[in-house]
Amino acid sequence: MEYVYAALLLHAAGKEITEENLKKVLEAAGVGADEARIKALVAALEGVNIDEVIEKAAMPVAAPVAVAAAPAAEAPAEAAEEEEEEEEEEKEEEALAGLGALFG
Repeated sequence: MEYVYAALLLHAAGKEITEENLKKVLEAAGVGADEARIKALVAALEGVNIDEVIEKAAMPVAAPVAVAAAPAAEAPAEAAEEEEEEEEEEKEEEALAGLGALFG
């Protein structure tokens, strides 16, 4: 994973993803750089639009989170409405009890 993170860091910094740059990032992070893995990653990323891949990968994750958050936001509103209804019913019962005392 460190190799992919290093590539993403280089991409975010606007630097070219090369074997030399990846090796520098990994060494700066204290990770032993494996030349074969670096070469394989650089070859795999050749011709890949990283921004497009990140956007596609992030979309499916973001949509369910937004949908799942919506019902959670509605729950406190529903609870508040139920509380108000219960308070109204209690007030009505108190008022009726008071009226009953008048007519004894």
